[in-house]
Amino acid sequence: MPDFLLPLFPLELVLMPEEPLQLHIFEERYKRMVGECLAAKAAGSPEQEFGVVLAKGQEMRTVGCSARIVNLTRKFADGRMDILTVGKRRFEVLLTDEERPYLRGEVDFFDDDTGADTVADPEAEKAIGLFRDIMRRLRKASDMPIHLPPPYRYLSFRIAAPLPLDRDFKQQLLSMRSEPERLEEVTRVIGELSARFDKLEQAQRQAGGNGNVHHPGG
Repeated sequence: MPDFLLPLFPLELVLMPEEPLQLHIFEERYKRMVGECLAAKAAGSPEQEFGVVLAKGQEMRTVGCSARIVNLTRKFADGRMDILTVGKRRFEVLLTDEERPYLRGEVDFFDDDTGADTVADPEAEKAIGLFRDIMRRLRKASDMPIHLPPPYRYLSFRIAAPLPLDRDFKQQLLSMRSEPERLEEVTRVIGELSARFDKLEQAQRQAGGNGNVHHPGG
């Protein structure tokens, strides 16, 4: 077994690199896990990350993203904690270890393939424009300032993270090792979401705007 095993936190969500994630820690085993990560953070140790992996029922996916604690935002008298984390590195779980109350894994960290980690400006600007439009429609705002400056590394993750997309789709993105291919998939799905909005707005106009409708991201 290697010297370092990554603590694993199975959750019903997909964390992406650079995505902020707020968590409420209440189970004893995860209080211990987070406490150890905070101690490592205070000591300046590199072993301060834990891995977020998608869990569906009894099944846990093997590709996840590590999270680093940015702040301990609140600590309760009974030991519960609110923490703010951010997604850092993608990994694949090779082996798991159950010696501690929480699961740990031997993992292989990975990144995009060489030469496939960025996209050209025209593709990036097109995707950002589609993202701005869909966020404006989702939040029912007349304008939506979006600040996604170059270089466009991880642009697909930064766009996909706040959107109401299927977890399996986000999991697929996490596993892909080409930013141009990921961004193509994200723009395709944004187009589908926009088409659903168009149909919804058309139905509202035909009904005089009085019908009960479901949110297209629901």
